[in-house]
Amino acid sequence: MTTFTDLGVPAKLSAVLAEFGITHPFPIQAATLPDSLAGRDVLGRGRTGSGKTYAFALPVLARLATSGSPRRPGRPRALILAPTRELAGQIDATLAPLAKALGLRTLTVFGGVGANPQINGLRAGVDVLVACPGRLLDHLQNGHANLDAVEITVLDEADHMADLGFLPVVRRLMDATPRQGQRMLFSATLDGGVDVLVKRFMHKPVTHHVDAAAEAPIEMAHHVLHVRHDDRFPVLVDLVAAPGRTVVFTRTKRRAKTLTRQLIAAGVPAVELHGNLAQNARNRNLAQFSDGSAETLVATDIAARGIHVDDVALVIHADPPVEHKAYLHRSGRTARAGAAGTVITLMTDDQQGDVRDLTRKAGIKPTTTRARPGDTVLAELAPGERTYRTAPPAAPERPEVRRTGTAADSASGRAGQGRRRGGRSRSGGSATTSAAPARGGSHAAAPRSGASRSGAPRTGAARTGAPRTGAARSAGGAGAPARSSGGAAAFSAGTRAGGRRGH
Repeated sequence: MTTFTDLGVPAKLSAVLAEFGITHPFPIQAATLPDSLAGRDVLGRGRTGSGKTYAFALPVLARLATSGSPRRPGRPRALILAPTRELAGQIDATLAPLAKALGLRTLTVFGGVGANPQINGLRAGVDVLVACPGRLLDHLQNGHANLDAVEITVLDEADHMADLGFLPVVRRLMDATPRQGQRMLFSATLDGGVDVLVKRFMHKPVTHHVDAAAEAPIEMAHHVLHVRHDDRFPVLVDLVAAPGRTVVFTRTKRRAKTLTRQLIAAGVPAVELHGNLAQNARNRNLAQFSDGSAETLVATDIAARGIHVDDVALVIHADPPVEHKAYLHRSGRTARAGAAGTVITLMTDDQQGDVRDLTRKAGIKPTTTRARPGDTVLAELAPGERTYRTAPPAAPERPEVRRTGTAADSASGRAGQGRRRGGRSRSGGSATTSAAPARGGSHAAAPRSGASRSGAPRTGAARTGAPRTGAARSAGGAGAPARSSGGAAAFSAGTRAGGRRGH
């Protein structure tokens, strides 16, 4: 079997990969590395999770290690453009140990955080700059960066940059790099705006199509659960309370926030990821999801590209996306790098036509099953013992105090009320479970109680086994939680047709 060394990757880089247990290239790496290492312009198409990051990281570092050019203040030697902050951070995390082995320095640049640390990093000199287009353009216009020394440029997720409207900025940045420099472009699709970039900036690119643009990984099992409106939330809770990591997608930022709170109230530790969060909150929530302290991530399509967390075995479309590309990119958070995974779409009666068109355009044939809370199919799709955490008691409500002071006093009082309402802890108490409620019965809104489980805690390694499509397991569906009186209704009402989109 071909190794990275066989493809021409320097020994130091191959050794670092081997330390991480990476010894054999994935198809997109094996296809592109001979050309990219030889200095040719490369156009690579591969679905999300196919290994594109190493496909461009290795030739970027190999070129810089042998070029002999000095590191100069404000003048990066290589540029990697990414559409989102999270993707930029993950690219840099992949690069960092490889760059360290070669004595190279990397830096990330993106918005939503202070500019001064980035300015200082640029001033100190950097070999590889990983950047989002908007913030990098700001640094160029303010004289903190210059791209005239860039030897190799990479555009990652180029189609997503086009979707987000970044193409004018990307063109300005690319125009600022030397025309004779090597350029690589990686994307899930190579149509529309991406083709404009190819024609303008690439010189006789070698094109590699590793897989079909609309093809889902064969390791990914697709299911549609046909549920009643009132059953959507308890079915979702049953699925995410199983062991292991789950990503739940919603259509709007408000829905992601609301659903996260509902899941926490139902005893499922969850964190949110969407465009209304500050960067430090995004980082904190992703860290909690990665380390397993919260094994459910509720996100908008901001997480559909570039977010990689090991061992995500289940993706749930709580709100079916509008178009098939979003479905494929969302689903690509599981079954990455050859691992197995399960994708579930929750569908109500009024969504049948839309979901049917969506899956047809995505090129998949999902298994469709009618489901109610406690059904054995939920244990088949998300096997393992359900675990819930008792929510901490809420702080007592303070009586309203009428003020007669100034407008500033009034504003201060409102701010204080907001802090009290928003200060609810997300950390749970001991792990507990409760029996599944009878269908159609009443559901208490009080915190759960029940015998403490003595089993192992939910860890990220729990879902690393075979694809989750096997026979029903006896431990699965029996632990469905009680529903709070308003949770299911709010969940259902928030996702009916016509809801405003937002990430």
